[in-house]
Amino acid sequence: MSNFAFVFPGQGAQFVGMGKDLYDKHDEIKALYEKANEVLGIDIKKISFEGPENELKETKNAQIAIVLHSVASYKLLIQKGITPSVTAGHSLGEYSALIAANALDFDDALQLVRFRGELMSRAGEASPGTMAAVLGMPADKIEQVIAEIGSSTLVVANYNSPMQTVISGDIEGIKKASELLKERGAKRVMPLQVSGAFHSPLMGSAFNTFKLALEKIEIKNPSVPVVPNVTGKLTSSAEEIKENLGNQIISSVRWVDTVRNIVSSGTTSFVELGPGKVLTGLIKQISPEAELTGLENYS
Repeated sequence: MSNFAFVFPGQGAQFVGMGKDLYDKHDEIKALYEKANEVLGIDIKKISFEGPENELKETKNAQIAIVLHSVASYKLLIQKGITPSVTAGHSLGEYSALIAANALDFDDALQLVRFRGELMSRAGEASPGTMAAVLGMPADKIEQVIAEIGSSTLVVANYNSPMQTVISGDIEGIKKASELLKERGAKRVMPLQVSGAFHSPLMGSAFNTFKLALEKIEIKNPSVPVVPNVTGKLTSSAEEIKENLGNQIISSVRWVDTVRNIVSSGTTSFVELGPGKVLTGLIKQISPEAELTGLENYS
């Protein structure tokens, strides 16, 4: 069985206890978590399973915990003979997607994700910013409002669905945009509890340092096409994947394009692997004709 898109969630999907059910049932998942502890030099298993929640929510921990849970879920599906025809991930989830497509080594991914989380946290402290979710307004109208405000750091961070878009930038810019978007008819504008303005120019310091680290990592041509967030287009080029993986830190997540291009390629069945069902909800909004299922159907 291989006509499935495997999709993987990003930061925010984490919860205390995530992955413990898989760990308790499967020896290979126990080995996966033990290896992660060894590679990282931290007890990410304990943080994932026991918390406390505030420690798990820290960017440097949450990102690793989500990737681990996602990869554990993926490995169980592979054992059952269920393989992807294409993979994609939302922001952080792109790393899980690359592992699933055999483009990125698991150990390298763990170290990259840990470093990425640390850099993003530092960038958030050095250049304070925030994010907000805008509901019930088309993305082009949101872009118009951002252009009117004229802030060099205010951008669309996530094109999540036709009627859910996330903006990111400096605190004052987000405040102005939120007020103006409400005036222009946005159904809701919700501030997000984040430690920085992710996927915006305020992550510039993280981007520059991360690009240097990424140069030392081998990324191979994937065994199936992957969809980078930056383009939202299917690719099988290792060079393109590496370039976009670096740019992702300061670029928009084009999830609407990602889903539409996967469906256009002929894959209409999606499996969300990892904590939560956020992507499943977004995919339903983007492509109502898509078939969606979860790991529980196969475990």
